[in-house]
Amino acid sequence: MPDNSMDAKEPSRSKGMDYFSSRLGLLLAAVGLAVGTGNIWRFPKVAAANGGAVFICLWLAFLFLWSIPLMTVESAIGRTTRYGTVGSFLRVAGPRKAWMGGFMAIAAAGIMCYYSVVTGWCLKFFLGTLSGAVTAHTGMDYWSGFAGSWEAVWFHWAAAAVVGIIVLGGVRAGIERSAVIFVPVLSLILVFSALKALLLPGAMSGVKYLFQFNPEDFFNPQIYVEALAQSAWSTGAGWGLLLTYSAYSQPGERVVENSAIVGVVDSATSILAALAIIPTVFALMPAQEALQLLGKTGESSTGLIFIWMPRLLGQGGGQAMIIFFFFALLIAALTSLVSLVELAVKNMIDIGFKRKTATLAAVTVMIIAGTPSALWSNVFDNQDWVWSLALLLCGLFFCIAVKKFGANRFRSEMINLGYNNDIRLGRGFDFIVLRLIPVQFTVLIVWWLYYSASWNLDSWWNLFSKFGIGNLFIQWMLAVSLVVWLAPYLVGRLTENN
Repeated sequence: MPDNSMDAKEPSRSKGMDYFSSRLGLLLAAVGLAVGTGNIWRFPKVAAANGGAVFICLWLAFLFLWSIPLMTVESAIGRTTRYGTVGSFLRVAGPRKAWMGGFMAIAAAGIMCYYSVVTGWCLKFFLGTLSGAVTAHTGMDYWSGFAGSWEAVWFHWAAAAVVGIIVLGGVRAGIERSAVIFVPVLSLILVFSALKALLLPGAMSGVKYLFQFNPEDFFNPQIYVEALAQSAWSTGAGWGLLLTYSAYSQPGERVVENSAIVGVVDSATSILAALAIIPTVFALMPAQEALQLLGKTGESSTGLIFIWMPRLLGQGGGQAMIIFFFFALLIAALTSLVSLVELAVKNMIDIGFKRKTATLAAVTVMIIAGTPSALWSNVFDNQDWVWSLALLLCGLFFCIAVKKFGANRFRSEMINLGYNNDIRLGRGFDFIVLRLIPVQFTVLIVWWLYYSASWNLDSWWNLFSKFGIGNLFIQWMLAVSLVVWLAPYLVGRLTENN
């Protein structure tokens, strides 16, 4: 068995391994993985429904107390080990903790399967805006005629195929090249959309609503939880995605600076999306209706984007604005889905699979396992619930890995290298990773489990309830059992291919 010792020298690069050609390429790909549909359709509604300015302040605070520290840990581990999640946990935390990297891979795969469905929705609506079909129907008619149909399945398969082609191209020719094109285009569209929205008559009412400051909101615990959850889910911190991309980084890459840049750009993108959507809603709807629409939670986030936004954007900017909006949404979905597929592919490459075989396997699983989510909304909601919470657990696993390796040693051997002009971290970083993040995780997971139980007081432990705690734990336990059973095989293959 390999030990978990690390060399403080500059990480080596495996012969024949694909790498990002530059720091800019890595950063654009990392921004692409972080900026997803949640920035565009979840953040505006959550911010509007949870206190505006106070929520935004807390959300930004958690960027530095949860997201950037975890992204830094991920980046440092990936750059040092050059492995995916399983191999990295083997090297950093030892063979007995390798299953944590395996659980992380399964959780990301669970997200991958239903996120491909979301990407298919975005593809359908983008093509529908080009043909004029979206504006030829009412938003509700177009959405209800598509959601849960076999057409949704075909678009899910099409999205999986597109992403498979990108990942099959490798890191430079596939992932980096697509990010270099897509991410700047996404940024320009959001900036243009926000400026266009702010120029609409009545838009300032939406801006005031978004940034309204109510000091009493600081005493509302739900706003703290929502802000932490939004930061964790939006940036993708602790999911293993940035670890995977960092395994392909140039030697001596600045992991602290890169993590901070990705986190700040992701947050700026969310603000731009909110400025594009909320002022539009207030400008084109009566104030009371706007408040009702933005105040709703849960499934209405999907309704806001796919039912209301085509109608509102059509009134405010015509067909061109609808096309731009859904193209931005499609780009955000594609770049995030690429990172989820690459996480699975990287783990398979580590144990000896060729990229072509690994990509085909990942896409096949995504197509088959994602089809039920495309057909039945209850399955989609359940998978979103189960694996989104599992990803919070994955963040805790990174804290455990740092503790196992030794926090001071982790900083000195993986972060504070001394030759790459990166930001040097002190003992405060250890406190955040070893103490503060586990406390945040505990509060967050307990809150969400309690919240889900309150939705189903009579069936909160029902194994067949889509938001049942029993259902969640059964799926988690099956995943843990599978990776623990496979761990000896995976460790053996990783050792052989070291």
